[in-house]
Amino acid sequence: MQKNERIFENTEIAFSLKNDSELERAYFLFKMISVQPLVRIGTAATNFALKANLPIEGLIRATVFDHFCGGINEDDCLPVIEKMFSKGVSSVLDYSVEGKENENEFDNTVEKVLKIIDFAKNIDAIPIAVFKPTGLGKLSLYTKVGMNKSLDDTEQEAWNKVVYRYNIICNKAKENDVAVLIDAEESWMQDAADTLATEMMKTYNTEKPIVFNTLQMYRHDRLKFLKAEHKKAIKGGYYLGYKLVRGAYLEKENDRAKEQSYKSPICENKAATDANFNNGLKYIVDNLDNIFVFAGTHNEESSYLLMHLMKEKGLKNNDSRVWFGQLYGMSDHISFNLANLGYNVAKYIPFGPVKDVMPYLIRRAEENTSVAGQTGRELNLLNNEKKRRRSQYSM
Repeated sequence: MQKNERIFENTEIAFSLKNDSELERAYFLFKMISVQPLVRIGTAATNFALKANLPIEGLIRATVFDHFCGGINEDDCLPVIEKMFSKGVSSVLDYSVEGKENENEFDNTVEKVLKIIDFAKNIDAIPIAVFKPTGLGKLSLYTKVGMNKSLDDTEQEAWNKVVYRYNIICNKAKENDVAVLIDAEESWMQDAADTLATEMMKTYNTEKPIVFNTLQMYRHDRLKFLKAEHKKAIKGGYYLGYKLVRGAYLEKENDRAKEQSYKSPICENKAATDANFNNGLKYIVDNLDNIFVFAGTHNEESSYLLMHLMKEKGLKNNDSRVWFGQLYGMSDHISFNLANLGYNVAKYIPFGPVKDVMPYLIRRAEENTSVAGQTGRELNLLNNEKKRRRSQYSM
């Protein structure tokens, strides 16, 4: 990063949509999240209260839910979507109900994603849809398929339904010119998900990327995978779309590798993960003729790097082949300052019934406590904006 690059420190732009009370709420939440024992106690208490049907949904809605989620349904999210788009930040509506394991729920998720695509086709602020592989089928089934184990008749029927669901969504996305991101999950199910995503790209990315797969770059094999997929795409005459992220299942991955005595797929340290992520960005920017990128990162250095790479290639800030993405409720200093400079930026906006979205919110809180510097950075920026406003009010 060059010394004159300090754009992410502009808190006036970063928090321009937050009034004073919302700023205070954000500061309070990140202060709570920064204390690991509090997160553990709060998680246990919340789970107990929800299972016991205690009346706490209103409290959750007014605090953590409204900070990290857009609403309970698509229409409920519209005010958030419109406010952010007024500052140039687009939205990716993410139906964040997790842990459902039956066919009816999988079909319900498909209907939700199709509804989002319908919702998005006439709203410029929502250019992208998203779904999780395990939203459409059981994790155990993906794992078995990925290991090339034979399926019994019931399992084969279930897998055929998974493939059908992927096609229904991707076909709808192409018909409506709405990109669709397929999230990545645990490594032991990812082979089957990757194979399916590639099949979708072959079928639907014939003119441009509509379907995007996700690469978790904390896996040391992902850059090699990207290059291999690129060769296949050139030979097959289709486009690739990739969302690059660092990864969300680090502890689970390392624990399973240790328990089952195999080499962990995770990079040996954070520096190696950062290098892997940045090398992935460089490779894609060098090959934008047939690979588009959605850089899902809360890391300032990687964001600056992508800006530099674009500048070196003579690309416009709003080149349609390059998107930056962050989660709603986090890293506003990156999202809104990038958008202010004309870059393509989208926030993932989780939504769903409060009770059903709690597993997502709990995972998000736990991830924040485990990422060194994440909450500290948020708190510092929020505090700087509070000071700036107090100074402004006193003038």
